[in-house]
Amino acid sequence: MTYCLLLLSVVALTAAVPVPRVLTRATWPEREPVVALWVWQCLVATVLLCCLTALALGAAAVFGTVRAQLFAPAPPAVTAAYDLSAASPWTAVLTVLLACGAAWTTAMLARELVEARRRRAGARAHLRDRAPDLPAGLPSGRGPLLVLEEEYPDAWWMPGSPPQLIVTTGALQRLTDHQLDAVLTHERGHARARHDWLLHLSAALAAGFPRVPLFAHFCEQTHRLVELSADDTASRRCGHLTTALALIELNQHRGVLSCSSSHRLLGERVDRLLEPPPRLGRRHRALTTAAASLVPLVPLLITFAPGLTALP
Repeated sequence: MTYCLLLLSVVALTAAVPVPRVLTRATWPEREPVVALWVWQCLVATVLLCCLTALALGAAAVFGTVRAQLFAPAPPAVTAAYDLSAASPWTAVLTVLLACGAAWTTAMLARELVEARRRRAGARAHLRDRAPDLPAGLPSGRGPLLVLEEEYPDAWWMPGSPPQLIVTTGALQRLTDHQLDAVLTHERGHARARHDWLLHLSAALAAGFPRVPLFAHFCEQTHRLVELSADDTASRRCGHLTTALALIELNQHRGVLSCSSSHRLLGERVDRLLEPPPRLGRRHRALTTAAASLVPLVPLLITFAPGLTALP
């Protein structure tokens, strides 16, 4: 059991510290943002599974009641293979730390979801008040598309059930039909991929564990990659140039081409659309996705290896 906990700790530390730093320096995520988002999710799942399985093993070693419940269906040979009766004092300390970490993670996730729901309800009520009364037959504030009278061109999506697209009259006046289609396709890409859940998860983990490189980079890269992914969705339907022009028109008053850090991502997105980077081949994309999918299985294999070897 000691070796299992040690291996799980090594895997978790490797996935939480050096791997994210290497991944942030790589150039291929810009070409394949969807695959990169999947890789980041697999890394996070690996660390969480390592902590969860280590907590289960540690609790089984420290508390006899947990051990009896956890290994009740298992043959005696499997229980003996884990050698749970020889738990060292550091196992109890590790178990307490992991339990505190699990409780803190749950609290951060719950707080993020509650706050997001509260903000969303307030924003929906505010938008309904601002929505103009449109003639019969046109989309209203209760439909999937909400039109606001606003001088500045803008468009965004409101997560929920169902998701709602919001566009201002300034955007309708400034954008051409094809550019407006690109903007709405971009926002629908966010809604279909449920990017709001990824953003909530990354924000909660980064807020709860700001000193863990994986969670800090996961939050930063998620905000970037979801935009690149939605840009790709729009460019496949409407074209790279149309999507880039729509992005410029929609954000020109914000300084889309400025060098300030707050607008740097907008400039990068425009450059990426005007000069699309070479994409990975279908085979390399499939291999990368498959390899990332296997990474979360590592802590499970480490956890179940003693029990599997003990079976006749």
